[in-house]
Amino acid sequence: MTVASALSRDTRRFLASLFDAAVRAANPREGIRRHLPAPPLGGRTVVIGAGKGVAQMAAALEALWEGPLSGLVVSRYGYGCPTRTIEVVEAAHPVPDMAGMRAAARLKQIIAGLTEQDLVIALICGGGSSLLPAPPEGFDLQHEILLNERLLASGAPISAMNAVRKHFSTIKGGRLAALTRARVVSLIVSDIPGDNPAFVASGPTVPDGTNRHDALDVIARYRLDLPTSMLNHFKAPVAAAPDPTDAAFTLNEHHVVVSARISLEAAAALALDSGVTPYILSDAIEGEARDAALVHAAIARETAARDRPFRKPALLLSGGETTVTLRGAGGRGGRNGEFALAMAMAIDGLNVTGLAADTDGIDGTENNAGAFFDGSSVRRLQSASLDGGALLAQHASYKGFEAIGDLFVTGPTGTNVNDFRAILISDGCHSA
Repeated sequence: MTVASALSRDTRRFLASLFDAAVRAANPREGIRRHLPAPPLGGRTVVIGAGKGVAQMAAALEALWEGPLSGLVVSRYGYGCPTRTIEVVEAAHPVPDMAGMRAAARLKQIIAGLTEQDLVIALICGGGSSLLPAPPEGFDLQHEILLNERLLASGAPISAMNAVRKHFSTIKGGRLAALTRARVVSLIVSDIPGDNPAFVASGPTVPDGTNRHDALDVIARYRLDLPTSMLNHFKAPVAAAPDPTDAAFTLNEHHVVVSARISLEAAAALALDSGVTPYILSDAIEGEARDAALVHAAIARETAARDRPFRKPALLLSGGETTVTLRGAGGRGGRNGEFALAMAMAIDGLNVTGLAADTDGIDGTENNAGAFFDGSSVRRLQSASLDGGALLAQHASYKGFEAIGDLFVTGPTGTNVNDFRAILISDGCHSA
């Protein structure tokens, strides 16, 4: 092994350890403990929820709660974990399926019969939008799948997507909480830039002020190709979601228990302990993944060449949720792979190494959390007879990083605070 390859391997271990620190900080148990509600006097405590990390949230709540609990939460296939009294069912993500639709119907039934003496604890995290399909009357699962596919391919930010989703649903936009007379306390792991609790999982228990006209604006702005029957639904008053000032929500509470900010600060602390100066650019970066990569790359190049705006060695950290607008048929790869590939092309030849990954362990629909990249990625792709530009045009980052052994595979992490990016600009002699 050459000295250069040994340094590269050490650097990647360092970046992976930062990811691990970020994921550990996103463990919901401590956040749930801080916001545990008081048990109801004489009533029941029922747990509901959805998201890719909701099973782990349910297990944490069971460990902390003193007294009886029952309920149902919906997680992605393969993301469950053992629980004692809270039932965990699994459904499809990111494209909804009938298992999710049946689970959504059960959640509505569970809370509909509760009274003012009861307490509902709602555990909500990223992925819940797809896991709780509940189309309006007159529509079916295929309509919701079509809407989801159009949104995912549009490049719209998550806030815009959720504005549309919650107006084509009988469960999102606060509708689930409006079904019960019980007090609802929502404990939320935020995967949303800005941490608006009403946007996480399209807010099944937390309403917000967007209206059906906002949804129509998104549909027009991103040119969503939807059937006339669906467009007519958005134009009709029946699409309106509950207003946050509705009396049904008066006694309810919601708390963001974990967010990307907390995770990035944990990674920054570890980097500082390791002798590397970290700089958190933002925990709320949105927009096209490849465009975000070019901005990060510009900062990395300036730092590498002129020690500005940061002095080497420097670690750039960022979070948020980028998007990928599909142009034609898409290949294999998610938004973090797309970021990594665009970044690799923009730092070709520089002493820069980075990691872009999703904190839930799954980048898009593939088995990897993301990918490593460095100043040699382009050359190594060429050695594998692959062209980075062509792969980027085809949204086929997975193929490229698989060929050069740079996929980052973690498996399900049990949490989700969205994208994590760590980019190390070395000074030529530092070995992380």
